[in-house]
Amino acid sequence: MKPSFITGARLVAVSAFAASFLLVNCNKSSSSEENPNLYTRLGGTPAIASVVDTFLVEVLADTVINARFKDLPGPRVTALRQNLIDQICAGTGGPCTYTGKSMLAAHTGMNIRQEEFNALVGDLITSLNKHNVPEAEKNELLGVLGPMQTDIVGK
Repeated sequence: MKPSFITGARLVAVSAFAASFLLVNCNKSSSSEENPNLYTRLGGTPAIASVVDTFLVEVLADTVINARFKDLPGPRVTALRQNLIDQICAGTGGPCTYTGKSMLAAHTGMNIRQEEFNALVGDLITSLNKHNVPEAEKNELLGVLGPMQTDIVGK
């Protein structure tokens, strides 16, 4: 059973944060088979889409943050999913283009608490673990999260 308790702009904003934090330091592309970029090491778009799907389920089940996502209509969930995939794909050196808002623009006025930020990060880690993402790749993805807190928490 899929949860159906999401809210409009808040889901887009919080979830956009989750994907866009991956963009800041993950543009380490290489066409060399000896040193593939993060996008390739993650398994490309199909693997990223699978992690995003798991991540959204985790977020919707997370009682710390799921109230921010209730009542989001189906088309908005679909758009959110695609934005997350595009953002992670682009940020890890893949062929996608992310056209969403900046983290500051997306979160201004939301007053995200540190607890909520930490819960979202935890949901992403859970999703990465469920897909057996190796530690090096996980750390590369998560390494930029800390600095982004200033554009998200308390805005």
